[in-house]
Amino acid sequence: MNKALTAALRKIIIFPVTLLTFTLSINTVFAQKSNLYSPIPLPSSTELSDTLSDKDIPTGQGGFARDYTVKLNKGDNLAIDLSSENFDGMITLLAPDGSTVAENDDGPDGTSNSLLFTRITETGNYIIRVRSFGETGVGQFKLKVTKLQPVK
Repeated sequence: MNKALTAALRKIIIFPVTLLTFTLSINTVFAQKSNLYSPIPLPSSTELSDTLSDKDIPTGQGGFARDYTVKLNKGDNLAIDLSSENFDGMITLLAPDGSTVAENDDGPDGTSNSLLFTRITETGNYIIRVRSFGETGVGQFKLKVTKLQPVK
């Protein structure tokens, strides 16, 4: 009788606990997709001034990142320029599938500003990630995205 009671209690306890765990997992996934990550749409002017803060995305290296979404077309040639007097900036361009298309830490002018040139091979919504290099901090920055015209 003791084995029968134990088996009955397992059925009574295990199913509700499993169901509760499954429900909590689903709710967590929906919360993560809807509230925690929402890249900022890049304005149509493709030039902006903004501020990187400690409320932005932690990079895991002591710094922070801010993401912008932009629709790009196959064949677009881009120049992405990031400048800041407050932190050593890095630019990363992420493809629609999340893979890194290109990245730049320091521009050709010898400063800690970043300048990235790339050609888009697939139409889609891309992420431009502005971040500080290592633990260099937060502060104001300017971001400019220019679609370059092909030479004729």
